[in-house]
Amino acid sequence: MRRAEQGPVLLYHRLVVWLLFLILLLPLAGTLLYSLATSWSATVLPSGLTLKWYLALWSDARFLSAFGHSLLVCFGALLLSVLLILPLLFVVHYHFPRLDGLMNVLILLPFAIPPVVSSVGLLQVYGSGPLPLIGTPWILIGCYFTVALPFMYRAISNNLLALNLRDLMDAARVHGASTWQAAFWVVLPNLRKGVMVALFLSFSFLLGEFVFANLLVGTRYETLQVYLNNMRNSSGHFNSALVISYFFFVLLFTWAANRLNKDLP
Repeated sequence: MRRAEQGPVLLYHRLVVWLLFLILLLPLAGTLLYSLATSWSATVLPSGLTLKWYLALWSDARFLSAFGHSLLVCFGALLLSVLLILPLLFVVHYHFPRLDGLMNVLILLPFAIPPVVSSVGLLQVYGSGPLPLIGTPWILIGCYFTVALPFMYRAISNNLLALNLRDLMDAARVHGASTWQAAFWVVLPNLRKGVMVALFLSFSFLLGEFVFANLLVGTRYETLQVYLNNMRNSSGHFNSALVISYFFFVLLFTWAANRLNKDLP
C-alpha cells in the first residue's frame, strides 16, 4: 500500500523538479536562439538562423586575445596554487594534523574581504613604487591564487582524509622509501583525482571573475569578462554568442569536475 502511495508522490516531485529546471533553462535557451537569429524584433520566432555571429566572434582578434589572457592568468594562478598547496597540505596532514582546523579558518579569509576593498588596497600598494604591478597579469595571478585557495585546499584535503595518509606513508617507509619519496611516488598519484576536481572547479570560477580584472588591469590586459563588459553596447546577437560560448566552457569544466568527483574514493 505504501509503495502504491509513493508512486504518485514520486512522480509529482519529478514533475516539479523538471518544471523548475525548464524555467531556469528558458533564459539560456532564449539567449542561444537569439545568438543564432539573423534578426528577431517584432515576431515570436526569429526570421532565420545563422552562425555568422559565432564566426564573427571567433574570428575577432580582440576576443581571441582576451580569451588567451584569461586562460594564461587562470592557468598561472592554478599552477601556483598546486605548487604551494600540495606540500603545505602534506605537511599539515602528516606532521601537524591539529593545524587543519586553523587552516580551514585561514583559507576562508580571502572571502571575508570584498573584492572591491581588496582591489583598492592593492591599487595603493602596487600602483607605484618598487613593484608597479597594476595593469600587468602578475597582479591578477596573485589575486586569483587567493581566490582559488579555498577550492584547492578543501578538495585536496578531503582527498587526503580519504587516503588514510599516515598508514599509507608508514607502509611505503617499511618498503625502504624516504618520506619525500613516499609522498611523491605513493601519495601524489592517489591525489590526482582530487587535484583535477580542484583545478576544474577553480578554473570555472576564475574564468568568470570580473572585479579584480576590471579594477586592476582593465583594458591594459583585457580578460574575457572585461571584454564582455566593454562589448555590452555592441550587437545583441554578438553578445549572446559570446555569453553562450562562455557558458559552454564553464559547463564543460563543471561537468568534468562532477564526473571526477563521483569517482573519488
